[in-house]
Amino acid sequence: MSPLKTPSPATPIKRPQVGLMLGAVFLVYLAQMTLNPIIAPLAREVGLAEWQVGVMISVAAICIMISSQFWGRKSLSWGRKPVLIGALTLAMLSMVAFALLARLGMAGILGGVGLFLLLVLVRGVFFGLAMAAVPPTAQAYIADVTETEEARVRGMAGMGAVQGIAMISGSIIGGLLAGFGLMVPLIFVPCVLAVGALLVLVLLRRESPRELLENPPHVRLWDSRVWPFLAAGFGMFTALGLIQVIAGFIIQDRFSLDSRATAVATAAAFLVSGIGLAGAQAVLVPRLGWHPHRLLRAGAAVALLGFAVMIPTAGIWLFLLGMLGVGLGLGLAMPGYVAGPSLLMTREEQGAMAGLIGANNAATFVLAPTIGTALYTLWPPLTLILSAVLMLAVLCFTSLHPRFRVIPAEVNVES
Repeated sequence: MSPLKTPSPATPIKRPQVGLMLGAVFLVYLAQMTLNPIIAPLAREVGLAEWQVGVMISVAAICIMISSQFWGRKSLSWGRKPVLIGALTLAMLSMVAFALLARLGMAGILGGVGLFLLLVLVRGVFFGLAMAAVPPTAQAYIADVTETEEARVRGMAGMGAVQGIAMISGSIIGGLLAGFGLMVPLIFVPCVLAVGALLVLVLLRRESPRELLENPPHVRLWDSRVWPFLAAGFGMFTALGLIQVIAGFIIQDRFSLDSRATAVATAAAFLVSGIGLAGAQAVLVPRLGWHPHRLLRAGAAVALLGFAVMIPTAGIWLFLLGMLGVGLGLGLAMPGYVAGPSLLMTREEQGAMAGLIGANNAATFVLAPTIGTALYTLWPPLTLILSAVLMLAVLCFTSLHPRFRVIPAEVNVES
């Protein structure tokens, strides 16, 4: 088990720019989350079936999965600044193309298989490759500048918190802008990404050559320090991925809403989920001071209750309560899932470890959206039931597996 290393001349510790890194993560997630409330009504406006939306999201997840460890390692060898600028620029251009294609689809100029394939290309392939670079780069940087277990957990909780805040902000912005038409949030998204690229270009310092690593090591999926955390994270994010795409369809069909009302209600659902996610990581995790293993177990239990609450066909308030519970539970669990294996890695392994976490998260979205939408067409509650079952499995696994029963003192965090 490798300890957190004592700062060395190769470790950039002077005036860490953690805030700027978190800002880049926030903006790329804000762009993604702003689109979430309008995905379901937009799909129906341009004539896409539910399964086609699922495929589009799954393709993006495949691209993230296959490239995340590459980007995590390249952030250590090329430097964080060029990786982030390239990623944000590619994401911006992808969303410009996505907005143009959506406009052509709504106008009836382009449709059918041609429109579907082009949307998969720009939203799935290009945006997926771009998004794959940002979280691993920021995560590896935070791991590089934190020297204790408590600081590492707080730093990773900060990453989760800005994602939650992005979910809140994106839900509000997407819902409000959708009130002026579905094209308005589509125009807003590439503007956000352009701002992010400009901020990184102007403000982020480049590492000196001595701070870069020529050939950062790989971290293997089956590494005994890693795979139990990856298995728990895979279960959690699969449960989330199963419902994330179909939330809008559930709301529209269960409560008989039109396109604009669906966008607003879906925004509210992601808003309360984001409040739970951000609140847990910004407030609860730093105050609780729990070890990563305990955070994982507690979060899985709370998220399980959230999924269970959403299964009955009841009022929208019960559905929103369930979304809040899911967000709160994942907000507790995510810092444990990310910080746990990071604490067992050397500095040279952090980029690969961050990439492996990103790839694992993305892997859950390869099949989950397609499975979720397919199960929804068979019987609407089936997707929610499967999500609850998966979260129960995560709770049992993190309670019984020996890796999660190691006492905190066995984790070496020398500073």
